[in-house]
Parts: sequence; structure tokens; C-alpha cells
Amino acid sequence: MRNTLLLKLCFFLVVSANAQTKNPLPSNAQLKWHQNSYYFFMHFGPNTFTGKEWGDGKEKTEVFNPTQLDTDQWCRVAKESGAKGIIITAKHHDGFCLWPSKYSTHTVRESGFKRDILAELAASCKKAGLLFGVYLSPWDRNHPDYGTEKYNDVFVNMMTEIFQQYGPIWELWWDGANGEGPNGKLQVYDWKRYEKVVRQLSPQTIVFSDIGPDARWVGNESGYAGKTNWNLLDTAGFKRGHGGPPQDTLGKGNYRGANYIPAEVDVSIRPGWFYRDSENDQVKSSDKLFNIYLESVGRGANLLLNVPPDTRGLIHENDIAALKGLKAKTDAIEKVNLLKNAALNQSGPDNHNPKKNSTWYYMLKKPVMFNGIILEEDLKYGQKIASAVISLSNNGEQVFQERITTIGNKRIIQLPKSIQATELSIVINESKGLPILKGIKAY
Repeated sequence: MRNTLLLKLCFFLVVSANAQTKNPLPSNAQLKWHQNSYYFFMHFGPNTFTGKEWGDGKEKTEVFNPTQLDTDQWCRVAKESGAKGIIITAKHHDGFCLWPSKYSTHTVRESGFKRDILAELAASCKKAGLLFGVYLSPWDRNHPDYGTEKYNDVFVNMMTEIFQQYGPIWELWWDGANGEGPNGKLQVYDWKRYEKVVRQLSPQTIVFSDIGPDARWVGNESGYAGKTNWNLLDTAGFKRGHGGPPQDTLGKGNYRGANYIPAEVDVSIRPGWFYRDSENDQVKSSDKLFNIYLESVGRGANLLLNVPPDTRGLIHENDIAALKGLKAKTDAIEKVNLLKNAALNQSGPDNHNPKKNSTWYYMLKKPVMFNGIILEEDLKYGQKIASAVISLSNNGEQVFQERITTIGNKRIIQLPKSIQATELSIVINESKGLPILKGIKAY
């Protein structure tokens, strides 16, 4: 009976996929991006030493001197924390470059440190098996050409340097900030040209901005995505930076969005983005970080957690302790599956009854304590599921029920308390075509 149902589902899948050409699909690069759903952000530069969040570009380069810098330590901490990669602020708004760019005089070359941090981190990431990404702010409060057409050439040349010298670059993070340069002028960014250059240099690189093209800002820096979170977004009429979609739209996406642009949640482990000694006792607890994980990765988004190196050039001990606690908590839910030996009865629409709900019904041999359920949608066919009901029963008596909307890459339903149950059912009652769950776990 179960084999017959699976064959019917496969048949209906082909029909449904052919009928859904209007539902945007992810690229292969985006599918891989979804698989690596948690990674580090690292804000590092002169601000680390001056205590500023946004440097003015007038800081003396000698101030940057992390005498104990160890990018291998960064990667060890990332690896031990479960993070899949590191995105480094190669150039923040102050214009200071963490590599000796030919197109600036405000770089590590002129600093008290001298060493090429991008080269060292790229090598450390490769050795550790981590993904390497770069944040590159187009705003430059130091460069004399900022505010003129010449600066677009400068920015393109800087991107070219990075891709050619330090690649492969997994993700390129564009900050849309646009303020005055040293000459008091604003820059007109040539985004189309920037994007064209990236596609030519590295077609598989994920490009992030508030409107993509490959990943979007979630609309806040507090660490959460919307409970409804579509990987689809309408971008027509919007501009990067100022003039982007409303924040609530960025958080939940668009049900019928024309573009596949999933959300990335950026949040710092500390109150600020750059390291300050005064914040050492304000590092987010492992409980807080776990809640952020549940409300970002657990709502289908990717989590970009900022872990800023200190003035030594190392990740601080307090940050490491919190990250270890987070890893223990994520392991506890990701590596356990109470349904491993449960009996499954699956039913769904077929060619005779295409409007029938899809149901997954699990029965366990004996009662177990549930703390949560993890669902994963197969996104290579596009994001489809719009409404579902999750129910737990104990020997036929319902003990828990929750209605959810989207699932996407991953949906984690955390129960309000431990609940004893013998049956779990998942009923998909609204979907843009045949719903396909590639993963169902309980912990």
C-alpha cells in the first residue's frame, strides 16, 4: 500500500512540476547556500581599535595593529561552533582595506600590521574546510575619488582584485550604505556594472544585498525572520540601500514573488558589530543564541552571526564560551530523531483526487517525550508549502497542535514544554503544487 502511494505521489510530482513553471526556482548555487545555513560574520578593522561603529576614514592607519592575529584560531572556533564559513569585512565604510589594494592608500600595507589579512583568512578557511566570503562596502569615507564616476572604476577594480587573488568567494556581501565621501559628495553606485563584473568573475558566488540578486536582507538586525518566510521577492521598482522594500516585506517575502531571493539574518553576538572591551560582559548567552537560531534557521533563513575579533586579533574567550553552548544546543536537536524507527503512513493527492491534502502520519511503538519537530522542504522544485497543521497524540488522544505557514529550507517547531506522545501527524492543507518534504525529524 505504501509503495503504491509513493508511486502516485511521484506521478503527481511530474505533472505538478510541469504545471508550475511560474513558480521561481533556486539556482544550484542557491541550493548549496541553503545547505550551509549558519556561518560567521567578522567585523574587523580600525574601528576595532578606535571604538567606533562607523569610522570616518580619517583614522591613522597605524592604529590597526592586531599583534597576535591568528586566522587559524578564527577557523577553529567557527568549525567547533558548527559554522560553515566566515564572511569578513574586507572594506567597511571608512575605506580601510584588509588587503594591500593597488587602488587605495588606506590599507593594511600602510598600517602598523602590514600583513594581508584576506590572504591569511582565505588560506585558513581552505585548510579548515570552511567557506570564505567577503563584505565589501561601496561607501568609502577615505578615497579621494568617491563621489565621482572614477570611483565606480575603483570599486570594480577592488572587487576584481579580491576575486582574482583570494577566490573562490562563496558569498559577496554588499552593504547599501551611501553617505558623503571626503569631498562632501555622494556616490551614484553603478550596481548593474558591479553585478555584471561579479557574474563574469565568479558565476557561482552568492551576491547579497537588501534586494539580492541571490540572497536578501531580512529587514532587521535583531536575529529573526518572519514566521511566514517566503524565499520569493518582488524587486521591480525598488533600489538597493535607500529605496528598498519595506522591512516587513523583507522579513516575510512575497507569496507570489517573481524572484527567488531567500532571506539571510545578520545579527551580532555583542551589542555592537566591532569589538569593544566594554562589551565583554554583554556577550549574548547560549540560550539567547539558540533562540536566534530557532527564529532564523528554524524559519527557513540563513544565520550570519557576527563574531568580531578583538584587538589582539583573536576571538575573545567570552564569545567562545557562548558559541560552545550554542553548539551543544543545536547538536541536541539536529542529531536526534525520535521518528527513526516509527511506522510511517503517507497519503496525498493523486490523479483521481488532486485536491486531497498531503499527510504524513507517524506511529511509535511506545510513548516518547517530544520537545520539537523539524521539517525540511525539497526546494529544488521551488518553495510551495503555505499552510500546515502539526499534531501530536498520545494513544489516540490529541495533546498538541500547531498551525504554521511556510516551511522552506527548514522549519523548527519548538514545543512550549516536553510532551509525551505516540503519534505525530503533518497535514499540508495549502501548497503551490504538490508539497515535497525531504526531511521530517522530532527531538
